[in-house]
Amino acid sequence: MSKLTKNQKLALEKIEAGKSYSLGEAAEKVKEITFTKFDASLDIDVRLGVDPRKANQMVRGVVTLPHGTGKQVKVLVLCNPDAETAAKNAGADYVGLDEYIEKIKGGWTDVDVIITQPAIMGKIGALGRVLGPRGLMPNPKSGTVTNDVAKAVEEVKKGKIDFKVDKNGIVHSSIGKVSFTAEQMKDNAREFINTLIKLKPATAKGTYIKSIYLSSTMSPGVKVDTKTVGE
Repeated sequence: MSKLTKNQKLALEKIEAGKSYSLGEAAEKVKEITFTKFDASLDIDVRLGVDPRKANQMVRGVVTLPHGTGKQVKVLVLCNPDAETAAKNAGADYVGLDEYIEKIKGGWTDVDVIITQPAIMGKIGALGRVLGPRGLMPNPKSGTVTNDVAKAVEEVKKGKIDFKVDKNGIVHSSIGKVSFTAEQMKDNAREFINTLIKLKPATAKGTYIKSIYLSSTMSPGVKVDTKTVGE
């Protein structure tokens, strides 16, 4: 087992063993225990009472965070020429089609989100081997396959993210930065959790939200009292 650093020990000392914090307290605690010299990401881990192996219990969705992600998101739009100007005006970083498809085939994936039109998906299907493992494949469920590419770009730039439960029943996502105020962190976390609650599968039995943890890059997790989410 690796030896704890001085900062890791200090962070653990500031977390009361076995305690579950309110969402607001957890946000403040994450700020308190983050010692990175860079602006660390605020991460959330929610364990759900679902069986992801069953198609009718797969939880996947999108959420627009009230205060954005704090990250400059690089967006590529693969579209027909008649949509290029609108995509550029909406703030897309890269816009085009065939030239970018060729670049991606060559291994280029220096973007965070790819948005495209339904009519283009036939051309993009062959890129699944490159884009799939990186989570970059456009998907209608996440709003990245749409005829209104300009609106999709604007939403992503404002803080729209997509998420899905993993094979262990956990949803993990970055929902901001530690430089945010504790109130902003709390707002983003609450919006994310409430979106998950709305997506509860009808077939899920028992406790749905089993546990919630907030953390930052390299910090320990702070357990959130699930009963305080609405406060």
